[in-house]
Amino acid sequence: MLDKLHAVANRYEELCAKSEQPDFYNDPKQAARLLREKNDLEPIVEAFHSYNAALREMEEALELMSEPDMKEFCQETYQQAKTSSEDLYRQLQILLLPKDPNDEKSVIVEIRGGVGGEESALFAHSLFRMYSMYATQKGWSIELLTYNDTELGGVKEADFIIRGRGAWSRMKYESGVHRVQRVPETESGGRVHTSTATVAVLPEMEEVDVQINPADIEMQVYRASGAGGQHVNKTSSAVRLIHKPSGIVVACQEERSQVQNREKCMRLLASKLYEIEQERLESETAGMRRSQVGTGMRNERIRTYNFTQGRVTDHRVGLTLYKIDAIMDGAIDEIIDALATADQAEKLKNAQ
Repeated sequence: MLDKLHAVANRYEELCAKSEQPDFYNDPKQAARLLREKNDLEPIVEAFHSYNAALREMEEALELMSEPDMKEFCQETYQQAKTSSEDLYRQLQILLLPKDPNDEKSVIVEIRGGVGGEESALFAHSLFRMYSMYATQKGWSIELLTYNDTELGGVKEADFIIRGRGAWSRMKYESGVHRVQRVPETESGGRVHTSTATVAVLPEMEEVDVQINPADIEMQVYRASGAGGQHVNKTSSAVRLIHKPSGIVVACQEERSQVQNREKCMRLLASKLYEIEQERLESETAGMRRSQVGTGMRNERIRTYNFTQGRVTDHRVGLTLYKIDAIMDGAIDEIIDALATADQAEKLKNAQ
């Protein structure tokens, strides 16, 4: 690990020197790429310097322990520096783990009502609201792709982009089956019902990130509609794309322009094709497997929201929080932090 850290420190110094050259910004794209690399390496280098400083402090304390009047003070200093060096070593192990190349990307989220009829659609709406409020707290924006609601205010399906730096690094843990246990508004007997909704999260890809042959795409246009079949516009602006080789179908109807809807559809299609290719590569590469707490499979039950007990339980890490109201208002960072920590621990174990 020390060899890697020295190499990182040398590369960081090299990038610092380059960024100070007069011609550094002559090529803006290359300059931006190098500055991103420099910013990524900076926390590693800072932790490495702190780690070396702690080691030096331990050595100095050991040397002074031979003096009787300094022994007690030096023992305390030595222990503090030792604890600090051990913490920094663990931090450096995590910092050196391979980064997910998509962590800084925006995400495409797909929510579908599952088992439970109208109650599952109402729960899907609750999840859409939760993620919308979370995005607002993070300073991210939301762009709707498709939103098909029900007459009672539920959601049959909602596809949307959460646009913001680092959205994938947080939202990637949300893919899977979400289960709700509560008394539906339509239940006169007060019985608790169990329903589900599915969430799929994809890193947003541009067309340039994924090779798409235009000849493989069939485009259909239609009129956008809302709950109960009510038309929300009178022109055929909604777009449906069918990728013939894979059978993937994507649609967007939230923009008034057919061109804008098609552009969003192409980004959604690129993200879905990227996901398929990643799964194929993972299944073919020996020793590679999905982390238990990483990007979940769509058919995996990951979380239960029990309204009668006021709790939310994430089954992947066994975390239960008794603050369901705050969580449904978007306060999901505590859950995501626990998942990210468990994910790092899993990767560390596999790296050893």
